[in-house]
Amino acid sequence: MLVGIMKLDETDRALLALLSANARISTVALSKKLGLSRTTVQSRIERLERRGIIQGYTVTLAPDADLSIRAHVMIAASPHAYTVVENQLRQQRGVLELYTVSGKMDMIALIAAPNMEMLNTIIDSIGALDGVQRTQSSIILSTRIRQDTGYTEHPSFTP
Repeated sequence: MLVGIMKLDETDRALLALLSANARISTVALSKKLGLSRTTVQSRIERLERRGIIQGYTVTLAPDADLSIRAHVMIAASPHAYTVVENQLRQQRGVLELYTVSGKMDMIALIAAPNMEMLNTIIDSIGALDGVQRTQSSIILSTRIRQDTGYTEHPSFTP
């Protein structure tokens, strides 16, 4: 949760760039690269976490490492049922991500399963949820581009 607006200085940006490149880098290594004390680096990391700038640490698998079958399930929900549908999808096995979108559909769920039979079961169960009017699914055949989702600076964006 973001607590207020936080201006990032150059040191924060450098710290975030290093953590985005390698979230497992030690505080000692960060302090050497940034020319700061270990205590200062740890304090900055904790402040960025408290403020919601750093929301977690994760492992990113190579595209070939994920052998599961994935699909996008586009969902049209009944008016005023978005929260109900979202809560049900939180409990649904195989749902990795959920996005709200504009257009003819209201949400897109990214789902994964170890085989087609299980993927089909997940898709069918999403269609049967209370508040879901209809679904449309697309199986992901391959990943052609996967961008680093770490912090990048855009010339027109100033945090």
